[in-house]
Amino acid sequence: MLNFLKQVGDYAKESAQAAKYIGQGLSVTFDHMRRRPVTVQYPYERLIPSERFRGRIHFEFDKCISCEVCVRVCPINLPVVDWEFNRETKKKNLKHYSIDFGVCIFCGNCVEYCPTNCLSMTEEYDMSTYDRHELNYDNVALGRLPYKVTQDPMVTPLRELGYLPKGVTDPHDLPEGSRRAGKLPQEILDEMEADDAEAKEDAKA
Repeated sequence: MLNFLKQVGDYAKESAQAAKYIGQGLSVTFDHMRRRPVTVQYPYERLIPSERFRGRIHFEFDKCISCEVCVRVCPINLPVVDWEFNRETKKKNLKHYSIDFGVCIFCGNCVEYCPTNCLSMTEEYDMSTYDRHELNYDNVALGRLPYKVTQDPMVTPLRELGYLPKGVTDPHDLPEGSRRAGKLPQEILDEMEADDAEAKEDAKA
């Protein structure tokens, strides 16, 4: 009789533990049901990068003056600039320019310090290849027009979760013209300029 009661007690204890573990698992599931969706059906859906996203570098051959500032400010001396000196014009003539994106760390120093703005960051981030040597882009490949997710008719562009309007948790089927939560960088700068102008007027008065 005591052995039977012990078996019943152990069974009840194990049943209680099983119910506890099932409840813990379901609590995690129900908690995620109230969160924002994070799954993107890539490559049919792609996130729209943020305003200052650092993707593939775009290069404009005609603007480059072969000053090699990009090489000096690069932490790994990555850009390869091939030029020859023209004795008649006493200027450098650019022959070849290349960047190996298999080594590039996308720090943006070359873009920031370029005196002629011939380098710029794009939104293109899908550069995967089967051969790493194909990531060494010459001036022709770098000169391709910047790629934008919103211009691809085969892809559904989705906003990043941090850029959804206030109160919206699903990036699909957003109303046209809906604004992101918070202010744009340009709007913040405009407000700062307006505040400075008001402060100067108050100081004059």
